[in-house]
Amino acid sequence: MREKELRLALVCYGGISLAVYMHGITLEVWRLARASRAFHAGEPCADGSEAVYCELLETIERETGVRLRVLVDIVAGASAGGINGVFLAQAIASGQSLEPLTDLWLEKADVDVLVDPDARPLSRATKMWATPIAWWAAGKRGGTIERTVDEETREEVRTKLSRFVRARWFAPPFGGEGFTSLLLDALDAMSASPAGPPLLPPGQPLDLLVTVTDFHGHPQRLELHSPREIVETEHRLKISFSDHGDASRWLGDTPDLAFAARATASFPGAFPPFTVAELDRALDKRGRAWPGREDFLARVLPRHAAIGVAEDAVLIDGSVLANAPFGPALEALKDRPARREVDRRMVYIDPKPGVRSIRIGGGKGELPGFFATIFGALSDIPREQPIGDNLDAIEARSRRIRRMSKIVEAIRPEVEAAIDSLFGRTFFLDSPTPGRLANWRAKAQDAAARQSGFAYPAYGHLKLSGIVEDMVGQIATLARADRNRQDAIRRAVWAAVRATGIAHNGALSANGASDAVVAFFRDHDLGFRIRRLRSVIRRIAEIEQASSTVNPAIQGARDAAYAALALYLDRQMDDFFGNAVVAAAQDAVEQPAAALVAIADARDLPGIDQRADDVIAAALTTLPKAERRAVLLTYLGFPFYDIATLPLLHAEDTDEFNAVLVDRIAPDDCSAIREGGAEATLKGIQFNSFGAFFSRAYRENDYLWGRLHGAERLIDITVSALPAGISMPPGVVATLKKQAFRAILARERPRLTTIEPLFDQLDREVG
Repeated sequence: MREKELRLALVCYGGISLAVYMHGITLEVWRLARASRAFHAGEPCADGSEAVYCELLETIERETGVRLRVLVDIVAGASAGGINGVFLAQAIASGQSLEPLTDLWLEKADVDVLVDPDARPLSRATKMWATPIAWWAAGKRGGTIERTVDEETREEVRTKLSRFVRARWFAPPFGGEGFTSLLLDALDAMSASPAGPPLLPPGQPLDLLVTVTDFHGHPQRLELHSPREIVETEHRLKISFSDHGDASRWLGDTPDLAFAARATASFPGAFPPFTVAELDRALDKRGRAWPGREDFLARVLPRHAAIGVAEDAVLIDGSVLANAPFGPALEALKDRPARREVDRRMVYIDPKPGVRSIRIGGGKGELPGFFATIFGALSDIPREQPIGDNLDAIEARSRRIRRMSKIVEAIRPEVEAAIDSLFGRTFFLDSPTPGRLANWRAKAQDAAARQSGFAYPAYGHLKLSGIVEDMVGQIATLARADRNRQDAIRRAVWAAVRATGIAHNGALSANGASDAVVAFFRDHDLGFRIRRLRSVIRRIAEIEQASSTVNPAIQGARDAAYAALALYLDRQMDDFFGNAVVAAAQDAVEQPAAALVAIADARDLPGIDQRADDVIAAALTTLPKAERRAVLLTYLGFPFYDIATLPLLHAEDTDEFNAVLVDRIAPDDCSAIREGGAEATLKGIQFNSFGAFFSRAYRENDYLWGRLHGAERLIDITVSALPAGISMPPGVVATLKKQAFRAILARERPRLTTIEPLFDQLDREVG
């Protein structure tokens, strides 16, 4: 079988009460990940939609010969999406169940629960003059409730809307501490549920990234030419967690995760801003400790903690400045392990595309009024800014990848001719032993340097600069250095490198590299080794695609190349390094050469080269002569390719060659059951996206549609990961979708008791 991984980086938007809809989607994401893990472990799948996902993977393998594994290894979220992201990531890392959250969403995400006790009307007479406002909004003929709410639930919505309008004004109606307690309850409910195994394989890290807005902001020093330094205020914060792929699969303590979920969802005007003191009070009432509190605050609020004011930080909704957190998710793509073919997807959940969270005033044809203009400029427009810039960045990356491929393809004949001339055709008939590979590699690299002429010194200095800057970044990360400290590390490391003479004129020339430069590259040039193996993997993939039959030897060579690549990728991970290297990094300004030596010794790249040679040589000997020759030509010819393509690679500041594809999960993308998007399916979009807080029937409706839409889109995305030219038999995908819909309806009907007419409608629509 051809093994392949579909890796999902999930980006979850804000959506206020549509958090319930997003919970339905993330529940299906979790079920797909569970089904994939069970399928590959040879274990029985759970019933419901999980069984359908297992059948999907089985059908793909049977019909196409592709053994597909689906992994969720990056989760980024803002506001309501941040809450769902925290819960989903915890379930993936810990093996805990997301099921307990459903009842909490349905029962507790209600305006009567969320309203601060101090803000509730004291009696029926409280603000009686405001009651007509509520009745006007809710009860006018043809109004929102009459149009969207079933007759039997209208009274519930009207009553709750009346109480909500008569609550305190000019202060957030919803309680912050109560909200924090609900989040703690949710995480505790997950922890109390029976846990299964983690949903990622060993060594595959999970990254959780949540955006937050620092209301007061924190100073950030920036260097200019004139004046030399300025100070600006930065309001964006990113709270990150990672389990590093360790066996413990630990993301963080429950208070840490509750902190992130509460901070990112402090919707302005609805919830009070979040502070550390609020979480402290909630924990004190439970008699609960917060282990690691100081370390956590120092990590997520480093500038505040450095001056002893972390408790004074005022945090508000993450979607104010970053409602679509693609940036953090893209950053997390760097240095991911790869042990087999990978299809990387950026999947974003947008519960209401084209619908603003808050609408004040008239329609599009009218001039906005006073309050609408102010609110739109300060909050709504920034929150709803389209993701075009993010998509442009991803597309630019994909264009670069395509450009690289065309360049490599264009110069391949000349490179292969150069290798033929260097070694002679007969050497490809020899058995490639590890020793021969090392000698051939050194000879090819020297020839590439000499034959490149004046292009080589430019390439060599570019590569040297890239290596040094990567080392600076690695040292700064290990030392947890701020911007000023990182600048000091950069100056110290460059001074140490220049002191060796390898950056001087003549060390890299048209005649090649000096012995000192070669030694430096041998000890530190991790990127070159990774790029070379990725080049080999791409060549093997081309050979596979051109073959009309499955060749186990080619598959073995591909697996061997991935195994060798994993050895190097592991050494890019921050958690690869032990305490001794971290200590050396912390002293890098004073002892930069010692820090470089510590990292080089820990990585031991020459030793890893020998291990990689053993793996690759063993695989090459099993290949037929033609395929062996093609792979060897790519492997040994890589220095020629690298000299030609590295300048363009560095223009994008990445070593990755794999394209990232973007998929959306939104009501507008789902038409297998009902067309019309959010307007035709969701109730939570009412009342400026607060609708689901006013009725359990609203929440049940949106949760159910979230599961149905999630199942439809996840099946589409999974099938789209099949290699080019391979497709499923006609009608199979549609049949599997129907099975998933029926399984979801059967599972949820006993629990969702307020929307029985909807189930009857869906039974007819699904067929």
